[in-house]
Amino acid sequence: MSIQCTFLAAVHTAAFFMAGAFAPAYAGAFHVAPVRIEMSAKGTSSAMTVSNNGPAAVVIQLHRALWTQENGVDKYSPTDDLIATPPIFTVQPGGNQVVRIGLRRRPDPTTELSYRLYIQEVPPAKKEGFKGLQMALRISIPVFVEPNIKAKPGLRFSAQKSAADKLTVMLKNDSQAHVQVSDFRVNLPGQDVPLAVQQVSAYLLPLQSRSWTMAIDPAKPLKGTALRVKAFTDAGEMEADVILDRP
Repeated sequence: MSIQCTFLAAVHTAAFFMAGAFAPAYAGAFHVAPVRIEMSAKGTSSAMTVSNNGPAAVVIQLHRALWTQENGVDKYSPTDDLIATPPIFTVQPGGNQVVRIGLRRRPDPTTELSYRLYIQEVPPAKKEGFKGLQMALRISIPVFVEPNIKAKPGLRFSAQKSAADKLTVMLKNDSQAHVQVSDFRVNLPGQDVPLAVQQVSAYLLPLQSRSWTMAIDPAKPLKGTALRVKAFTDAGEMEADVILDRP
């Protein structure tokens, strides 16, 4: 799987607009594959490929960050745990560059390690007379390192009616490995039509939780009701029956 980023930006003044002309614009386009790096405890190195599909050479710089979560909020801090080479490089039009990624420290004995690798485009120097807006692309790639003891992903669900027409669902990752949630749905017992559906694209790092509030039909008698919650994740479908908590 790969990800392609293309950005085109232009800024024009009222005079340019009236004349039907646009200021020059800087455009960039490149692919990155794969879009997620996963290393085992015994194989703490990997690689990805950056491909330039644009008409001009692209200069890329790499940045590394330790990735943690606190109360459902992502936190990033600089780190030397990862090595990514080459740290800065140029990709010619139609060309490719292989980036090597490795772990400098030992894997954690019990908990998966999480990082982010940023692929940052370095904009070229502005040409004389340039009046446009230069925009640099930045792609964030998650990097995971398995612990020595392989962790099995798992979610715990809870739900609460937070208002007459609102249902809050919490997903907690009880495992020592990440879980990526693409979406989840809530059903009343014995009903095929979902009571609520939430489309998300979120990572839950080990022992972390997040909640989402969804609109529901206020006429539904939910207090004390058992609900069926199903989440679609990168580890497969996970579901459980939950009892609606009192607000």
